[in-house]
Amino acid sequence: MLLVGEGETEIAFLTHMKTLCAPRGCGLAVKIICARGKGSQHVVKVAIKRSCHAGYDSVAALLDTDTGWSDKVRRQAEEHGIRLLLSRPCVEAMLLRALGRPATGRTHDLKKRLACQVKDPLNPRSYAKAFDKHGLQNARQHEQV
Repeated sequence: MLLVGEGETEIAFLTHMKTLCAPRGCGLAVKIICARGKGSQHVVKVAIKRSCHAGYDSVAALLDTDTGWSDKVRRQAEEHGIRLLLSRPCVEAMLLRALGRPATGRTHDLKKRLACQVKDPLNPRSYAKAFDKHGLQNARQHEQV
């Protein structure tokens, strides 16, 4: 499985999720790569390029909808079999909602609010306490991806 994250926060969260859902020895190989930002279209292009060069059973991309998101990008992903995991409008807002916190405002402010909740949003270990399996399952019921 290939997971492509838009930026460093997405990579940290995906790495935390991999630890919870696909630990070593579980029989599932998960590769996580960072698209280094640049908007939704770029993330999808990176996922397409990387998936063409290796035989992944499945490919998913975690991306924000605040920059470069369009029906064209959605179609492009669908044509290549890429599952889209959408953060509306950004991953920080999605994570704050999962914690039951306000998730409106500018991205810069949302990043600060998330840092207050998880200390270091770029460190996968920072998510362990706030985002355990039970909390994530509850949050998933309220989040549309």
